[in-house]
Amino acid sequence: MDIESSTSTSPSVHLKKQKGGWRAIKYIIANESFEKLASMSLIGNLSVYLTTKYNLGGVFLVNVINIWFGSCNVLSLAGAFVSDAYLGRFWTLLVCSFASFIGMGIIALTAAVPRLRPEACTDPSNCSNQPMKWQLAVLFSGLGLLAIGAGGIRPCNIAFGADQFDTSTKKGKAQLETFFNWWYFSFTVALVIALTGVVYIQTNISWVIGFVIPTVCLALSITTFIIGQHTYICAKPEGSVFSDIVKVVVAACKKRKVKSGEAVTLYLGPSDDGSSTTLVQQKQRLRFFDKASVITDPKELTEEGEAKYKWRLCSVQQVKNLKCVTAILPVWVTGIACFMLTDQQNIYGILQAIQMDKTFGPHHFQVPPGWMNLVSMITLAIWISLYECVIIPIVKQITGRKQRLTMNQRIQIGIVMGIICMIVAGFLEKRRRAFALRNGSFVSPVSIVMLLPQFVLAGLTEAFSAVALMEFLTVKMPEDMRAVAGAFFFLSSSIASYICTLLINIIDAVTRKEGISWLGSKDLNKNKLENYFFIIAGIQVANLIYFRFFASRFATENNKGQ
Repeated sequence: MDIESSTSTSPSVHLKKQKGGWRAIKYIIANESFEKLASMSLIGNLSVYLTTKYNLGGVFLVNVINIWFGSCNVLSLAGAFVSDAYLGRFWTLLVCSFASFIGMGIIALTAAVPRLRPEACTDPSNCSNQPMKWQLAVLFSGLGLLAIGAGGIRPCNIAFGADQFDTSTKKGKAQLETFFNWWYFSFTVALVIALTGVVYIQTNISWVIGFVIPTVCLALSITTFIIGQHTYICAKPEGSVFSDIVKVVVAACKKRKVKSGEAVTLYLGPSDDGSSTTLVQQKQRLRFFDKASVITDPKELTEEGEAKYKWRLCSVQQVKNLKCVTAILPVWVTGIACFMLTDQQNIYGILQAIQMDKTFGPHHFQVPPGWMNLVSMITLAIWISLYECVIIPIVKQITGRKQRLTMNQRIQIGIVMGIICMIVAGFLEKRRRAFALRNGSFVSPVSIVMLLPQFVLAGLTEAFSAVALMEFLTVKMPEDMRAVAGAFFFLSSSIASYICTLLINIIDAVTRKEGISWLGSKDLNKNKLENYFFIIAGIQVANLIYFRFFASRFATENNKGQ
């Protein structure tokens, strides 16, 4: 018997009961957990794999990792655009999950098939066994597919989960908040498993097994996602905010000679409610773009009152969205400089760990270099727990008010932590190299434990500045642009990676004398890495001055309308 004919409930209500909600969320969280376990097990140990198995080092190694990290993040913009404008979130997630699966499979093949890699080096300080171009092509194809996969999965996964709840109701909003908590919990669990168990297997047991595990996890991720297909609410693509922004710029340029003011008629759009949703409207910034919504000829509208030429006439809301994006840019630039520090710790910090004594404890346990990234994450988690559960309640008892650090304070504290982190890292690197040269060995006799202070400080930098930046982007954006906020957050990390790549190549070219430069050798003992750390510290000082005297005013503006 047909289900719909056997009940008095309307088909639309029945559909809501059957699809979405927690019935769908369990599949989405499972999909995300398996995907994150797979991707983070590669990200956390990529430096070690390329160094030990592909004999890469020096500027070329850092370029490969920086460009790959940057591509994973910048493709989030493309993924968000394709999802919103064409495929929808379900199909974007599915296609990109397959891309990640194939990419991880190729990486696993490079570990399993010796012919796909160069011959191993007996002396890592003086290795001439370089990978051939076709071997690098295979490696880069795998990394490229993983970047494409990440570009579609990162901006769509949380948004697809949010689609499963009706946030117009109080119950739906509460369910959405619970979903975020469970999402972050599953993300953290997957992260810990990836950076402990999987990284340990890769480093100390077998790279083949260590890459087969995430490949299988991606297969499980896709399988779980497809099994839950019948439970999903799949919103149709309705156009992208990014394309709307471009339309506003084009329309404003076409109407650059039009005068904007109170005497002109503005196109509100078919669904504009007249509410103010941006933090810039009250100060009338960038009034040039208001011209995009000026109706210069009644023929620009259809009989239904909609814009006939969308590249010549845009709604007031589209203009508001553009102004909202431009208003977050000053603070967003601050985030780029902060990510320059954390990105370099994930690369050079691990390379330092490779060339240090990795034994720990009386049983001489071999600590995988990739585990050092855990220090930063554990530090971040401990600080947030102390802040939320201990410090704020104590302050409330003393002052009688629930006082929190302001966004400005957190960003500035994070930048200061970053400055200290780079200075500490520079002096620790000088000590590490001095002991290695004194001992005449590739691996310094100094314990890997010596790196703990710089990784702890890197974690505190992220806990203050990166978390505050994400909060700023989310709070200052209207609700219908929250996906854009996430994309901009990833974009700041991407640009930081590209800037570091450019900076490293410039330093290498400027300091190179007789074939030797500060960062050119595969052996850190022959480099002057501490000088690079001090340069990053100098950039952070400039960033602090820039934020303190310019960008901080944008972080304190409110969202009230005129």
